[in-house]
Amino acid sequence: MDLGLKGRVAIVVAASKGLGRAVATELAREGAQVAICARSPSNLEAATALIQEKTGRQAYWEALDVTDAARVEKFVAAVEQRYGRLDICVTNAGGPPAKPFLEISLDEWRAALETTLLSAVYFAREVLPRMRKNKWGRLVTITSISVKQPIDGLLLSNSVRAAVTGLARTLANEFGPHGITVNNVCPGYTLTERLDELAEKESRTAGVSRESVFQKWTAQVPLGRLGRPEEFAALVTFLVSERASYINGATIAVDGGFVRNLL
Repeated sequence: MDLGLKGRVAIVVAASKGLGRAVATELAREGAQVAICARSPSNLEAATALIQEKTGRQAYWEALDVTDAARVEKFVAAVEQRYGRLDICVTNAGGPPAKPFLEISLDEWRAALETTLLSAVYFAREVLPRMRKNKWGRLVTITSISVKQPIDGLLLSNSVRAAVTGLARTLANEFGPHGITVNNVCPGYTLTERLDELAEKESRTAGVSRESVFQKWTAQVPLGRLGRPEEFAALVTFLVSERASYINGATIAVDGGFVRNLL
C-alpha cells in the first residue's frame, strides 16, 4: 500500500527514544523527510543514526525544551526553511511523575501542564497556519489510554493528557475545512523506557518485583502481551498519510484491547 508520504515533511516531537523515535523511523521508511527534537543532543544523535541505519534517510534534529515557546517557534521555522514546506506534526512529551494526589506539589502540576499540554499548544500554533496555507496537513497528538480509562497512580497523566485530547478534538473541527486532520493516538502498555520507569516505581511502592508488575500488566491485556513501539508507529504513520484523509477528530487506542469501554 502506497501511503503517499514520499516527499512529505514531518516533525516528530520528543523523538530521541521510545514511541517518538519509532514514529520518526516509520515515517522515514515511508519516504518522508523527518525532523525530530528532544532535550538531549546525545540521544538525538543516537536516534538519527538509528533512523539512517534502518531507513537510509537522514533526519534533521535540534535539541530543545518543548516548554520553551520561542525555541519551538524557531525550530518549526528552521524545518520549513530547510525543506521548503511542512506537512505533518506529531506532538509528544514525556509522561509526568506517578504520584497520588496529596503528594503532588503545585510546581509539579504546573510542570505537567507546561510539558504535556502547553507544548502541544506551542507546536499547534506554529504548524497549523503553515498547513492551512498549503491546504493540507496532519496533526497527531500522542496521549495515553488514560484519557479513555484513568489509570490508578497516574493522576497527572489522567488529568493533563485529557486536556490535550480536548484540544485536538476541537482543532479537528476548526481546521478540517482547510484540508487538515487532527487526531489523538493513545498508547497502552508499550515496551519503552517510560514503561520501565513506571514498573520500577510500582515495584518500589508495592514491594513486589518488576517482573510481577509486568506480569500483572500483561494479564490485563486481552492479547496476552505488551505492545511494541513499531506497532504504535504503524497507526500514526497511517493517520498522517493520504489514505487516512477522512479520519478526523478520532481518539484511537493502541492497547491490545486493554481499555474496556465501547468508544
